[in-house]
Amino acid sequence: MNAKNVKDVKGTKVQKIGYKGRDCEVKGVTIKWLSKSGQDANGQPEYGLRHFTVEPGGEIPAHNHFYLQTVYIEKGNFECFTYHPETDAVVDSKICGPGDFVYSECMEPHGMKNISETEEATFLCCICNVYDKE
Repeated sequence: MNAKNVKDVKGTKVQKIGYKGRDCEVKGVTIKWLSKSGQDANGQPEYGLRHFTVEPGGEIPAHNHFYLQTVYIEKGNFECFTYHPETDAVVDSKICGPGDFVYSECMEPHGMKNISETEEATFLCCICNVYDKE
């Protein structure tokens, strides 16, 4: 067993995120890996629980990834987006706050922004790779 407090885990500033072969700027986001296990073909964790802190007005731009993901909003309010996979046009957006969760399918383009200009916001993000049995 590994029991810690999130305050005791070192955070790392997220600078960029890859999307469609290019690096996109991430604004005001810090990540703390609370747990991770396994390794996929790219050296990334098969499973992980992460804690994100997003500065006022900070955002994670459109991106996608192989793993499934569930985000649980702890503090603050986010505008969460889903994008069209070919045109990158916003196809859905929703304001989410404490107690809300957002599930993203494998390779579904998505992003989010802290809508406050004065308060930081936080969320937990659980990721997991799920493979077909074939």
